[in-house]
Amino acid sequence: MSNLQADDTGRLAQEFVQFAVDAGVLRFGEFKTKAGRMSPYFFNAGLFDDGGKMGRLAEFYAKAIAASGIEFDMIFGPAYKGIPLAATVAVELARMGLNKPFAYNRKEAKDHGEGGTLVGAPLKGRVLIVDDVMSAGTAARESIAIIRAAGATPHAVAIALDRQEMATENGQDVPHSAVQYVRNQLGMQVCTIAKLADLLLYLEIQGGSEGSGHHERVLAYRQRYGVNDKE
Repeated sequence: MSNLQADDTGRLAQEFVQFAVDAGVLRFGEFKTKAGRMSPYFFNAGLFDDGGKMGRLAEFYAKAIAASGIEFDMIFGPAYKGIPLAATVAVELARMGLNKPFAYNRKEAKDHGEGGTLVGAPLKGRVLIVDDVMSAGTAARESIAIIRAAGATPHAVAIALDRQEMATENGQDVPHSAVQYVRNQLGMQVCTIAKLADLLLYLEIQGGSEGSGHHERVLAYRQRYGVNDKE
């Protein structure tokens, strides 16, 4: 499977941002983040809430994963949002000729039937974690612990949107993003469909229509909270 060229990945990111806006998943206004910041945009992946949207979302993930060149043996979806993502992305990758097993976890252990907290294929080999966004890397650390406990290797993470902003630790801003933390401190590869830079480009291109005023506010937010990310 050949990798997409840089212009193709850029086009994929722009198409994804437009799709997220059209689906009402990416919204502009004033929103309070978990870190207590007032953000001029909000990305709520829970609003990919019907079959058509989920199918299209899975297509974006699968194309981005293929373009990344990341090699992996199976997919893991952390509860709860990661569960439908893992399943639909596995289906889409299989349609593209890359059939991989997948698994996910429960929040509560089951004491009957197969029992335990893991469902699906046994965790083994190099595992790709599929989730929506990373705010602090906490969910990634939890998934890593589950994967290692099963004797597998947490190898990479695929997310929809990289906010490219400072993470917080103990209520304080730190000079790296959650994605940078996972990549540099945990030693895992990270695949993203789109980044904040792609959102800014989208708003710049939109100009007087959907981009009216939003570009300046998002740019100001990035200038205040953004990280030095040249990738």
